[in-house]
Amino acid sequence: MRLFAALDLPNEQKRLLSSLRRSIAGVVWYPPESYHLTLRFLGEVRGRPLLEEIDHALAGITAAPVSLELNGVGVFTQAGRSRLWAGLAPSDALTTLQAKVETALRRAGLAAEKRRFQPHVSLGTFQGDPGPDIIRWVQNHNLLRSSSVEIEHITLFHSHKTNDEPHYEACADYPLSALAHTPLRAS
Repeated sequence: MRLFAALDLPNEQKRLLSSLRRSIAGVVWYPPESYHLTLRFLGEVRGRPLLEEIDHALAGITAAPVSLELNGVGVFTQAGRSRLWAGLAPSDALTTLQAKVETALRRAGLAAEKRRFQPHVSLGTFQGDPGPDIIRWVQNHNLLRSSSVEIEHITLFHSHKTNDEPHYEACADYPLSALAHTPLRAS
């Protein structure tokens, strides 16, 4: 199973981000229900023992709820594949939570994440360099701001491979208060 730990966005923020979608040649927009903030990509996880360690590690994380505020848009390009994204306002609480997730998962037996944490929500993808329509989209939406919303749990998602758009299935929720934990659902 391809897994990642994330903060699932509330519907109000998903609606706001969905309103940014435009018909731009070559852009494949992700469905709004897939919008999330990845805290840690776990990759392919095989075997029940490791899955149980991950579940236990995430269930043990305690933190105050995290406030998220959308803040601008941009483009990442890596290996000929580009992504349109919405950024999030810097937050010590978010950085601390991501570090706790990283530490817990390393203790559970996963290798350290090699990429620096850059809080963003992926909105769509395209091949090659940004053309004038994409540059204009970024210019038109780079001042995006949302009201702040509190997120009170981490979600473990199963990423299903598809040919066109991503499909993510929530496997378990981990309240940041750690008082109540929804057990991992077997897939």
